[in-house]
Amino acid sequence: MAGKLLTLLTVPKPFKDPHISIIQTNALKSWLLLGEEVDVIVLGNDEGVAEKTNQLGIRHLPNVACNDRGTPLVSSMIELARSNSESPYVCIVNADIILFPDLLQALKNVAAHLQRFLILGQRWDMDVVEEIPGREEKFAILKGEVLKRGKLHPPMGSDYFIFPRECYREVPDFAIGRAGWDNWFIFKSRWEGWPVIDATQDVLIIHQNHDYRHLPGGQTHYRLPETRENVIRGGGEQTIFTLADAQYELIHGRLSKKPLSAKKLLREIEIFPLTHLRSMTLGKL
Repeated sequence: MAGKLLTLLTVPKPFKDPHISIIQTNALKSWLLLGEEVDVIVLGNDEGVAEKTNQLGIRHLPNVACNDRGTPLVSSMIELARSNSESPYVCIVNADIILFPDLLQALKNVAAHLQRFLILGQRWDMDVVEEIPGREEKFAILKGEVLKRGKLHPPMGSDYFIFPRECYREVPDFAIGRAGWDNWFIFKSRWEGWPVIDATQDVLIIHQNHDYRHLPGGQTHYRLPETRENVIRGGGEQTIFTLADAQYELIHGRLSKKPLSAKKLLREIEIFPLTHLRSMTLGKL
């Protein structure tokens, strides 16, 4: 769609569990409040997705490719975004994440200096049990309560990835919603020489806490076979990169190199064969 800066891309869980339905609705409402520069696309055809997107007036593309377990593939998600939007930037984001306008400002600040990059950051975990009216002031109140009610999640999981649409042209058939693919995204950016930017200080995102009843056996996604398959597809354990592997941070709109602590220096030496020599063989060693 012409004039859009960013396409937000997600595959929600089924809208059948009452709490999951509430938090996903809250997330989608917050994305719509980002305004005319943002194009929201919801993928997948699980229960209630078509009805919810129709209710909110959000574009819905049901025909995302899935693996043999019926889990949507990240590769198909990105291709659908490229085929159905014209925005220069894409953001894959989990459907339980509340976003605020600072996300857009951070993108603009980074894009003013870099052509290719990956932006991500830590989330704030918070209990949200009621549907939020779709008005800016209501979400602003919620944002103001984060420091009192929320908890900053460790820099291990990642819930949003912003990148230029020309990046990630070749992506393995990762299962979305399982671990491993997000680590590979960070690895791939470092491998290609695209700066990885930690935007935690400038971008506040809220992860609405939930259980894992929607997954087989109620297990966390880390324990599912598809997580191991994702890791294998990504090239193995050496491609498990995290936010700690970002080289830059965005603070008050300014990009700067992350401080080189002893721990980070050792890590950079460890991944040097991958990030500079681009050797998977040496990386495994």
